[in-house]
Amino acid sequence: MPPIVPPYASQFKHLAMSFPSENVLHVELKRFWREYGTAFDRIADDPTVRVVVLSSALEKAFSAGVDLSDLHALPQHTDPGRRALLTRAHLLSFQNAIGAPARIPQPVIAAVHGVAFGLALDLLSVVDVRWAASDAAFSIKEVDVGLAADTGTLARVPKLVGNASLLGELALSARTFGAEEARSSLGFVSRVVQGSREEVVRAAIVEFAEVVARKSPVAVVGTKRFITHALDHSVEEALEYQATWAAFALQSKDLRESAAAAKRKQKISYDNLGESARNKAKL
Repeated sequence: MPPIVPPYASQFKHLAMSFPSENVLHVELKRFWREYGTAFDRIADDPTVRVVVLSSALEKAFSAGVDLSDLHALPQHTDPGRRALLTRAHLLSFQNAIGAPARIPQPVIAAVHGVAFGLALDLLSVVDVRWAASDAAFSIKEVDVGLAADTGTLARVPKLVGNASLLGELALSARTFGAEEARSSLGFVSRVVQGSREEVVRAAIVEFAEVVARKSPVAVVGTKRFITHALDHSVEEALEYQATWAAFALQSKDLRESAAAAKRKQKISYDNLGESARNKAKL
């Protein structure tokens, strides 16, 4: 039986999309960044998607980093000031595309395998959950090519991990570190799955995405936004934001139906959010 694909999947040449199970969208990366942001913006508007699993279509790697040949595509101008402004706009566009998973209401889990260098860390720093195959090898590689990581890693990862000294060591040396160090020492990934691409993707779908997809989408969207908001705000600001969100979320029928189902010890199937999901997520 052929995989079920969303109707908009054909718009993207360098990304593969399919539904491995109900309400779970699997996005597989190839060469992609120009389509990446647009794809996630489109996913945000799809009420049938409750969880996204992000992986690589490559057999041996998640991503080896940005193609240095892309540097030749930077804006050109004879005047240095104008060239700098054009380059800045180009870099901001790149950052915006890479940051797309943070903008969508649905949670995104990354299933990482093989080589995950440079740009891979930028991508991974944006998603909500990171699981790695035991063969995953990470590197904040930019200093080895004369750059500082400027597309998300050094903006987001310091807020996500509990070992700033180790992060500094890894970013300054560009040394390769494995899945277990990324989990136990850095705290960047939350689970290591024995195996490679097939094993980590299967685990991410079955053990996480399918579980989340069965829960109230109102509760799931709220949970993602609460965590994201709290990373950049004080406790007092976060509580005020959560009270505002809860003012409408408490009126959802999901709450009443969940309580009734729990009392009867029955399972419940929730409705999709509908076309207004993205607007609710931006409250």
